[in-house]
Amino acid sequence: MERLSECKSSVTRDGRRGERGFSLIELLIVMVILGLLASLVGPKMFGKLGKAKTQTAKTQIEMLMTAFDAYRLDVGDYPASDEGLDALITNPGFEKWSGPYLPKKVPNDPWGNPYNYENPGQHGEIDLYSYGKDNSPGGDGEDSDVLSWE
Repeated sequence: MERLSECKSSVTRDGRRGERGFSLIELLIVMVILGLLASLVGPKMFGKLGKAKTQTAKTQIEMLMTAFDAYRLDVGDYPASDEGLDALITNPGFEKWSGPYLPKKVPNDPWGNPYNYENPGQHGEIDLYSYGKDNSPGGDGEDSDVLSWE
């Protein structure tokens, strides 16, 4: 009988068990704390995203330069500027071409712009570069140029 009275005291007026939940104030405090944490951590994470894109562009340029070197070994010279990066995927008309030299189509830079290619280059036999996020020469941070000769 004693247990029955304990059970009755834990039942609410509408017949449900009396389980305590979180109050609105407690939920608001947790949301404010999460917001503060996000405002502190968010900018640092987005800064790392920009650095990651720049590093990806450097890696892609190195990969493309390796493909150009393989092209040059087969054909005897680098593709002309007007043939550009497409010469790594489709034969521009050379018998000794044994490509494609890339496993997939030529990638754009991480910001969605095509890479720039010059033959002859101003800084080497060929120049391959991305202008960064702003797609214009110069810039700092994520807007800085990613160059094959540096």
